[in-house]
Amino acid sequence: MKEMTIPPGAIKDPKSFEMLRVWHAENELQCAINVGIYRDNSKIDEALAWGIILADVTHHISMALNSVYPDDPQELSKHISDSYLKELANPTSKAEGEFVARPVKTAD
Repeated sequence: MKEMTIPPGAIKDPKSFEMLRVWHAENELQCAINVGIYRDNSKIDEALAWGIILADVTHHISMALNSVYPDDPQELSKHISDSYLKELANPTSKAEGEFVARPVKTAD
């Protein structure tokens, strides 16, 4: 398995936690998603928070692509979001799998 580098800010911040991991494995996407953080800790609408996270990830992908290719980051973001909305409307594959609940916190 080839893991990505952990960003320096995540290493420096002792309160950091991982929200999303995505792999290409067994010829499909494999995901680990940390849900419930917002609703459990701040009562923020979880779906709204994930929409913001996905938008932020889109901007980061656009900037990363722009660092390698001469494409305009705003155009890249639009292209990604168009692709995203098209995929939501007409999925090219089924999202399958199971949700594994986080361990229940115990009193120390």
